[in-house]
Amino acid sequence: MSVTKAPPAHPAEAAVRKPSTRRRLVPYWLLLPGILWLLVFFALPMVYQASTSVQTGSLEKGFEVTWHVRTYWDALTDYYPQFVRSLLYAGTATLLCLLLGYPLAYLIAFKAGRWRNLVLVLVVAPFFTSFLIRTLAWKTILADGGAVVDALNTLHVLDVTAWLGWTENNRILATPMAVVCGLTYNFLPFMILPLYTSLERIDGRLHEAAGDLYATPATTFRKVTLPLSMPGVVSGTLLTFIPASGDYVNAELLGSADTKMVGSVIQTQFLRVLDYPTAAALSFILMAVVLLVVTVYIRRSGTEDLV
Repeated sequence: MSVTKAPPAHPAEAAVRKPSTRRRLVPYWLLLPGILWLLVFFALPMVYQASTSVQTGSLEKGFEVTWHVRTYWDALTDYYPQFVRSLLYAGTATLLCLLLGYPLAYLIAFKAGRWRNLVLVLVVAPFFTSFLIRTLAWKTILADGGAVVDALNTLHVLDVTAWLGWTENNRILATPMAVVCGLTYNFLPFMILPLYTSLERIDGRLHEAAGDLYATPATTFRKVTLPLSMPGVVSGTLLTFIPASGDYVNAELLGSADTKMVGSVIQTQFLRVLDYPTAAALSFILMAVVLLVVTVYIRRSGTEDLV
C-alpha cells in the first residue's frame, strides 16, 4: 500500500502563515508597555511596602526584615478610631456626592440641550486648579464670621449639626462637617461624570414608551432610568469612596486633631515619626478594609458584571 506524500507548501502559502502568527503576537506587544508600567510602579512598590511592614529597627540603626507581623495588630488597635472615622467621612461624602451629582447628571443628559458641553466643562473646570488650592479656598468659605456661617446660624442649622456632633460653638472650621464638605466638593466630579455617561446612553424612546404605558414620571424614573443608570452609580460611588477614604489633605487643612483620618496618620508616620513599618502596615490595612467594603457593596448591589 503506497503512502501519498503531501505536496510541499507553496512559497506563497508559507508567506501568508508567517504574518498571521506575527499578527497574533501584536496584542501582546501592545500590552507590554502597560504591563511594564504596572510592574515597575505598582507591583514592585507593593512588594517593597509589604517587606517594610514586617521590618523592625529604627532610622539610626537601620531596618531589617524580621517578619514582625504583630505590627499589623498594633497599628490596628492603636489607630482604629481613625479607620472608623475615615470610613464614616468617606461614606458620608460619597452619599452627598450621589445626592448632589445625580440630579445634575440627569439635567446634563436630558435637559441641557445645546448647553450640555458648557455645563460639562464647568463640572471639569475645578480640576484645572490645584487640589491644595481648592481645599484652602474652603477655609475662607467656611471661616468664622463669613457669609456661610452667618447664614447657617440665622437658619439655626448649626444648632442641629452641633447636636449631632458635626459642628461646635456655632462654627464649621475644625469640625467633621468642614472635612466632609471639603471631601464632597473635591470628589463631586468623580461622581457626576460616570453618572452622566450612563444616563446619556439611555434611549429616550424608553421614556416615551413608559409614558405611553401611563407610567408617571416617578415610576418611569424608578423602573427605567435608575436601573439603567446603575453602572454609573456603582462606578461613581467607587471613584468617590476609594480616594476619599485615604485622603488626608482635607482633614489636615479643614479639620482638627479630633478629625484626623487614617491618611493623616500614615503621612505622619512616614514623614514625621519616621516609623516606616507602622506606616506600611497601616497602608495595607487601609487597602484591605477598602477592598472588603467595596466587594460587599458590589455584591449587595448586584452589579458584579457591570464594573
